[in-house]
Amino acid sequence: MRIVEAGNFSTRRDVENGTEAQRKAVLAILDKVKRDGDRAVLGFTKEFDGIELHGMRVTAEEIKAADEQINPEVREAIREAAANIRDYHGRQMRQSWMTTKESGTMLGQIIRPLQRVGLYVPGGTAAYPSSVLMNAIPAQVAGVEEIVMLTPPDKNGGLNPGVLVAARELGIQEIYKIGGAQAIAALAYGTESIKPVDKIVGPGNIYVALAKREVFGIVDIDMVAGPSEIVVLADDTANPSYVAADLLSQAEHDRMASAVLVTASRRLADNVQQEVDRQLAELPRKEIAEAALRDYGAICLVENLEHGFAVVNRLAPEHLELMIEDPVGNLGKVKNAGAIFLGAYSSEPVGDYFAGPNHVLPTNGTARFSSPLNVDDFLKKSSLIAYSKSDLLANGSKMVTFARQEGLEAHARAIQVRLENEK
Repeated sequence: MRIVEAGNFSTRRDVENGTEAQRKAVLAILDKVKRDGDRAVLGFTKEFDGIELHGMRVTAEEIKAADEQINPEVREAIREAAANIRDYHGRQMRQSWMTTKESGTMLGQIIRPLQRVGLYVPGGTAAYPSSVLMNAIPAQVAGVEEIVMLTPPDKNGGLNPGVLVAARELGIQEIYKIGGAQAIAALAYGTESIKPVDKIVGPGNIYVALAKREVFGIVDIDMVAGPSEIVVLADDTANPSYVAADLLSQAEHDRMASAVLVTASRRLADNVQQEVDRQLAELPRKEIAEAALRDYGAICLVENLEHGFAVVNRLAPEHLELMIEDPVGNLGKVKNAGAIFLGAYSSEPVGDYFAGPNHVLPTNGTARFSSPLNVDDFLKKSSLIAYSKSDLLANGSKMVTFARQEGLEAHARAIQVRLENEK
């Protein structure tokens, strides 16, 4: 890992827009699926995944076979994690409300769940049961009636058993073996086999991300997420082996993943650098992690802890670990972060899998203005207005004035006609 001075250090990566060629390819896929439905989806699956499917929908037999394959310890871990995630997100749920004024006017907000949501789960070599839990459970807590899951098949036309078991544990029964931009198109436009959805959630490669961006407005999306990232703010009290392990936990995700240590301690910086090299040599995904650390990893030296927090807030990381002497006492200094992990025992994977908060987080600096996936993402709100006659008579002339100020005479007359009729 390179050691850099703070300066204008940045981890921003221009990855979300893709190349013009990639965007054109995605637009062509979207258009063909919109026109040709299932035939286009099956054709692209054969072209890109090398699989000729005779049926897209996962059968009950396939789900049962996955359940028989899975290690009982894995199933138990999935169940416990699901319970923790459900408990955490259950605390986010809000209710509709209404208030009545003495004049008789009633105002309120009606909160309803979305009807149908599409969940995209990465497949192939990057198949994550945790993605099923983190994306589906908030939707279930919100009350979404229909959740459909799409995930690309492996080279044999099958699906990861852990992904299927996670879906089974949550009661998700509508699952299709398709991936890529064609899967996003199927969810957005619908095909003969797949009904369109109201919202698409879940991570994917650059083609999935670009497709989600293109269909936004036809459907809602969660976010256009970039590669994973972690920033560890640490002082001399931090254990170098813990810091190194946590940096590598994100670097192994993707060649474009970002892993950064921010510290005022040169001693810690040197020790972490040595630990990273030592642990990296033993990693199964060494090649991926090594590329990520080379291109997007760094140890950022700062003057003091206050300067460190300034760098953190400028980076606005997806994951932020505070491995400092008093993480709780300094928490208020964090302004921008997707998820904040306090202390030596709150390793980032604790949040990825088990603690309960969502691991679908804003990346690439977008934590400056956006939030983790949550129950509100699966709710829609309607304003309720029941204006009383007395309030209209008292305030109608002000509304007429407002409307005419904006040059909207028909608006003004819609109020004026009532004022004249009710006098």
